Amino acid sequence: MANDDTPISSDDIRDGLRSIVGDAEDKAQESAKKLLPVAIGGGVLLLLLAYIIGKRVGKTKSTVVEIRRI
Repeated sequence: MANDDTPISSDDIRDGLRSIVGDAEDKAQESAKKLLPVAIGGGVLLLLLAYIIGKRVGKTKSTVVEIRRI
């Protein structure tokens, strides 16, 4: 940085912060676009896994009632 004798104004600080925040928001939006299909796929996989585990537990814990006539 150069050693200028001009004072830093609040507008300079605001502009600097806006550029930093703007860059961060742009990167976050790009990442969100890439992450959305991964999140959807993970959710579908999680639901499928819960269905399979629930189906298996239901078979092992189901009660079979046998009625016999005497």
